[in-house]
Amino acid sequence: MQKAMTNTLSNVNDREGRSEPSCGGLVPVASSETENSQSGVSLDYVRKEGYQWFVLRTTYNRSEQAYEAFVDDHVQTYLPMRYALKLVNGKKKRVLEPFLSNLIFIYVTPQQAEAYVSRSPELSSFLRYYRNRLLPRGFDDKHPPLVIRFADMMNFIRVTSVDNVHVRLIHPDQCHYKSGDRVRIIDGEFKGVVGRVARVAGQQRVVVELSGLCLVATAYVPSAFIERVEGKAIDNRSNVLK
Repeated sequence: MQKAMTNTLSNVNDREGRSEPSCGGLVPVASSETENSQSGVSLDYVRKEGYQWFVLRTTYNRSEQAYEAFVDDHVQTYLPMRYALKLVNGKKKRVLEPFLSNLIFIYVTPQQAEAYVSRSPELSSFLRYYRNRLLPRGFDDKHPPLVIRFADMMNFIRVTSVDNVHVRLIHPDQCHYKSGDRVRIIDGEFKGVVGRVARVAGQQRVVVELSGLCLVATAYVPSAFIERVEGKAIDNRSNVLK
């Protein structure tokens, strides 16, 4: 897996299986056919009929192994990574680790997702659906697999691809929203990110939500870098990773 020495690192492979640097070389992402006009970040993802972003859970801390397998199979995949300080042999070292423990995102059809989870000799032994607990259980007494809206996934990739150690997962109790209005960051390293303004750890930040999964806060964002997205309010309900 290609890695860049950043505090928040993300890995994406494109539909041909290549990994190339983008965003100033900070993160390995897909080669771009289109560029987001708000952020300048290359997001080589085009909506495909019948495709969805699935969240999958790996066992035994094998998300990187799953990533490699999906790359080899030419599946569009996202694995957000970060560097954290860990004690190694009594010394503090920067260690690369997944931003969301044991989780990986793939852009596939429901039939393809089911094949990987249930029938793949290489993956089915340690790959599971991440279940959407906000929806009722089905006939199999299980919650349905969690899928992420395309626009929400692009927003999540945008914020977790920024090289800033202050990007963090948060619990709703850690943030105090100023309103339910959607805002867009119009300047700075988080340009293009859409979320809600909140005070987190004593600073003004923008919080991005993947419903049913997690909340992610940017680093400090000054008011001059924020504009309200007219006519679109966000529900105050928030859901965190369990």
